[in-house]
Amino acid sequence: MKYSERNLTMLTDLYQLTMMYGYYKSGITDKEAVFDVFFRETGKHRAYAVLCGVESIIDYINNLRFTDADIAYLRSLNLFDEDFLSYLKAFKFTGDIYAMKEGTVVFPMEPLVRVRAKILEAQFIETADLVFVNHQT
Repeated sequence: MKYSERNLTMLTDLYQLTMMYGYYKSGITDKEAVFDVFFRETGKHRAYAVLCGVESIIDYINNLRFTDADIAYLRSLNLFDEDFLSYLKAFKFTGDIYAMKEGTVVFPMEPLVRVRAKILEAQFIETADLVFVNHQT
């Protein structure tokens, strides 16, 4: 299986799903959210970093889908109602991603990736975005 064909949807933490559920139950699924991915420090003896992970974010989003097995696992947690699980089954990212070009020299505190999407969509991809950019950069 090629990297870009892997389904990494469950590369998240339960916090993201419970926050989504709270938004869902509050009826604010269409509210827009915006967040930036950045880093605070480069560490000792470094002034900059090289941005990596943007292509991984795009692959992740393009393959984002909750499988029947994912839904069954989430159902087994007894945290979410069936309406929300049905919402997840049809979940698709429809927002916008703005990012610096992969390989760009970047500095602390500058936005590397900006996500603009419905609040549930933005909330859900936050963990993966941080993992891909922080690890690879």
